[in-house]
Amino acid sequence: MALVAGVDSSTQSCKVVVRDAETGALVRTGRASHPDGTEVAPHHWWDALQTAIAEAGGLDDVEAVAVGGQQHGMVTLDTSGQVVRDALLWNDTRSADAALALIDELGGPAASAQACGSVLVASLTITKLRWLRDHEPENAAKVAAVCLPHDWLTWQLSGATGFDTLVTDRSDASGTGYWSPFDEAYRPDLLALALGSTPALPRVLGPSEAGYRLAGGGAVLAPGAGDNAGAALALGLTPGDVSVSIGTSGVVGAVSAAPVADASGLVAGFADATGNYLPLSVTLNASRILDWACRLLGVGYDELATLALQAPAGADGLVLVPYFEGERTPNKPRATAALHGMRLDNSTPAHVARAAIEGLLCSLADGIDAQRALGVPVNRAFLVGGGAKSPAVRALAPSVLGLPVVVPPAGEYVADGAARQAAWVLAGGATPPAWAFEQEPEELAGEPTPFVREQYAAARDLVVERRA
Repeated sequence: MALVAGVDSSTQSCKVVVRDAETGALVRTGRASHPDGTEVAPHHWWDALQTAIAEAGGLDDVEAVAVGGQQHGMVTLDTSGQVVRDALLWNDTRSADAALALIDELGGPAASAQACGSVLVASLTITKLRWLRDHEPENAAKVAAVCLPHDWLTWQLSGATGFDTLVTDRSDASGTGYWSPFDEAYRPDLLALALGSTPALPRVLGPSEAGYRLAGGGAVLAPGAGDNAGAALALGLTPGDVSVSIGTSGVVGAVSAAPVADASGLVAGFADATGNYLPLSVTLNASRILDWACRLLGVGYDELATLALQAPAGADGLVLVPYFEGERTPNKPRATAALHGMRLDNSTPAHVARAAIEGLLCSLADGIDAQRALGVPVNRAFLVGGGAKSPAVRALAPSVLGLPVVVPPAGEYVADGAARQAAWVLAGGATPPAWAFEQEPEELAGEPTPFVREQYAAARDLVVERRA
């Protein structure tokens, strides 16, 4: 039995899964925590990876390894291959002004989207490089190479030292802001615009192209992937499928056969880990909407779901616009949340619970609409993340989203996707191995309730902005 390993080096932790290369059956796992913060010394990722590998029983019997990881993080290296400064992570917003400046220099949002597939925001690596140039010029002058968290970890696993051995994949490269999904190539001119120089960049491997080997000549190293692309690979998404992830943030990711460019900024035009594309829409508010409703009503998650299912569709006109932390889709960073349509007869715990879950699902449905507006086909939704555990979310999702919904079993989908990629590299061929879910996914359907979306849309823009 050939074994493969997949790694998920996320913002909060590192997970390792070891699976049977042919069937995908789980053999063993390991985990370790990462430090908090939006600025992290990369050696913490390496230390956590070693701990997680040890907990997973090591890699001596593994034939291929792939690393999935948090996207966008800026890892800068000097001429000797040492890290110049702590990495700025995707959720470090100090480069927000740099993003605006770069958009202006590129000629506006539409030009930005055409250049790299996305309207630049603070999460993208290119904006962090501009911040480095402007605020730490001495460090900027030391930069000889730039890579991403998963690239750096793959490099460390190989034991290589030359920048010519740095590798990445197209899914993670597409989140830098200096790689074009239309050209399938880096844009050195954009890199120079941001940093003032053109340091070395990782070579972009094909979806099933082998990289190097573990230090000492062990397992083959696969290209790896960005976290969203890794999860999509684990789920087996194909064009027409959309992943709806309800975590701290909400992520709507649809698989497309062609790249997209959205001048509105609602959709980021990323690539996936199979050769297709993975346009993403992100909401800032997702599972915390459920947290808010539980606190307000003084109930747990199960009771919240029971209450929500006691109220009618549309909550008798009660609508929650859930912009508690501002919002990204639509782009309303200073917006606040509000309950609309309150009357004496609909201001009950059941109606509030229903409005909370419908508001959550309507906001995610807006992300699906943004994808469709770009011509991305959407035929069914895969519902994942912590929020998908709610019986009420599962019950209402098909009718609010207007789609058949598949709820796969809980899993470490980024690490599982990396493991599936490793198996693909090991086996070769045009497509990844056909792994089955360990449990049958739950398939849900329901009659669409367009009036719920309509009343939400009528309230969506009636927001009050918080003061600066």
